[in-house]
Amino acid sequence: MQPVSYRLESAWQPDGGPNGRFTFSLFNLSGRVLSGFRLVYTSLTRVIDPAACEDAVFLRRNANFHEFAPPEGLTLQPGESWTFVVSGLHRQAKHCTDGAKSAYLTLSDGKHVPVAVSDLRLEGATSEPPPARLPVGRLDLPFALQPWPAKIDAVAGEGFPVVLYPAPGSSPEDVEAVSNVLALFHRLFAAGHAPFSLAPSGQGVPIIFAKGADLAPEAYRLAFSPRDIRLDYGAAAGRQYGLTTLAQLLDGARNHAGKFRFPASGTIADRPRYDWRGCHLDVSRQFYPAADVLRLIDILAWFKLNIFHWHLTDDEAWRLEIKAYPTLTTLGVLRGPDEPLLPQLGNGAEPAGGFYSQKEVKAIVAHAAALNVEVVPEIDIPGHSTAALVALPELADGQEAPESYHSVQGYPNNALNPAVLLTYEFLEKVFDEMVELFPSRYIHIGGDEVANGSWLASPLARRLMEEEGISGTFALQSYFLTKVKQMLTARGRKLAGWNEVAHGGGVGTEDTLLMAWENPKVGIELAREGYDVVMTPGQAYYLDMAQAEAWQEPGASWAGTATPAHTYGYEAEGEFPEELKSRMKGVQACIWSEHFLSRGYFNRLVFPRLPAIAEAAWTPKAEKDWLRFAAIAPLSPTL
Repeated sequence: MQPVSYRLESAWQPDGGPNGRFTFSLFNLSGRVLSGFRLVYTSLTRVIDPAACEDAVFLRRNANFHEFAPPEGLTLQPGESWTFVVSGLHRQAKHCTDGAKSAYLTLSDGKHVPVAVSDLRLEGATSEPPPARLPVGRLDLPFALQPWPAKIDAVAGEGFPVVLYPAPGSSPEDVEAVSNVLALFHRLFAAGHAPFSLAPSGQGVPIIFAKGADLAPEAYRLAFSPRDIRLDYGAAAGRQYGLTTLAQLLDGARNHAGKFRFPASGTIADRPRYDWRGCHLDVSRQFYPAADVLRLIDILAWFKLNIFHWHLTDDEAWRLEIKAYPTLTTLGVLRGPDEPLLPQLGNGAEPAGGFYSQKEVKAIVAHAAALNVEVVPEIDIPGHSTAALVALPELADGQEAPESYHSVQGYPNNALNPAVLLTYEFLEKVFDEMVELFPSRYIHIGGDEVANGSWLASPLARRLMEEEGISGTFALQSYFLTKVKQMLTARGRKLAGWNEVAHGGGVGTEDTLLMAWENPKVGIELAREGYDVVMTPGQAYYLDMAQAEAWQEPGASWAGTATPAHTYGYEAEGEFPEELKSRMKGVQACIWSEHFLSRGYFNRLVFPRLPAIAEAAWTPKAEKDWLRFAAIAPLSPTL
């Protein structure tokens, strides 16, 4: 481990500016004199008034990248520190993760050196520790099941079998299904005792498989007796879910015998509440190696979630290999002081990259399919396209004034231009490669957060708007997305997008699925317009949101606080009128990665809320029970 040579400490105070102020202190621990340097830090709490600085010179900002110079002539001897204050912030800090996420120095010789950072301190107010996320819980039935089944009428036994095994005469497909769920269990709980054996055991109980003609594809029934367990299933997914239920029951009874038991008799009749039971992962802000993606898919399968929404591109990076455009995963992923993209959200002196090769993508898609998880890929267009535009500058209108508009995250001119003909050639080739990689019914095209005013300084766009009789950014966005939908339809795919796809006239509602994220009422409005809807409101289902109001609780705050109890109790159907409920196809968790700088923060923010959403997706409303869930949730696997 290298010793820390420089450290940046930061604190926020609620006074001293419209949105409070940051106080930064840079400590020279290097043993060398420091002078003629510049300091860079990345932070989601951005500076919007460059003049509102004391004892520092603001040099530039790009989204979350901030660069400062010390007062002229400042020299730091070993052990000395430099303190400066920034009060021109775009919002108040709410949580300990709202400060600097990374930092580095550029020395007088141009060399970049890392600077250690800590979470943001709160000064001038009480810095409360976060409360417990789960109560102790209560069990009416002593069974370790996540999500809870639709109907259970079972009697707990005094003991439990050592293993469960396929009854003699089971089909090769049934035996393979047992092997697959056993492999899933071993991957998630490497030190756990195997719940299944493919070979018969005198200390075990056989499983008798039967395909139930009366069961939906994802449904199953379990009948328990001392002699055997009967598993009826609708299709391969239902069989997998039934076996997963058995693995959970046996593992809970074995490892927590004083709390959980294995059924001695009775039945479980189970099927999902919604068809779309999703989890999204943003791999653009932070890169997750393929092994992490595979493990997350395993966790989804363990909780009977069936959609993995893979957010592959954004302003910060384009992560999907496209062979027609290799610069997307060279220029379009490298972030660093001297790289095509500036450091953002945790990047420091060392360049950061990472992308998924097509070989890796095929392996991930196949892994998911074997677990009955559909991988829905997303390339986020037309906004959130900084990385694509850096990789392919020919996609921009060269006559458009620089910084003529900024996204909500602070990126200048970050939207693909609907008036640049090469944009459509580019997308045609990207979609050609995507449909070969992803057999999913849907391709998600983003469509969110296009800044009002985008393209209005582009002569090409102004000419197109005049020719087509289009007025304003969102009508032009609708024109663009209609063409995108035609591309997808020609390739046998349906369009999925965020709720803003409906702006400016939207696209055709047939074969279009929109995700309501801004607030729950948006979903009802979309359904009323004729769109199929997946509910994923930030106020309940965004897993980057802080779980308590306490300063020391990590996470984002724009959508408020999403405690595990709130996430669990939220009813996505909400105020949907009865005649619109058929338009609501399901629910989805979203993992946005701005705050996920460590495995510890990932697991703290995602769990237990991900299994809470899984239960909302599967379990009927009448069968949900927060205290029961709280008692079982600690058994959850983590990344």
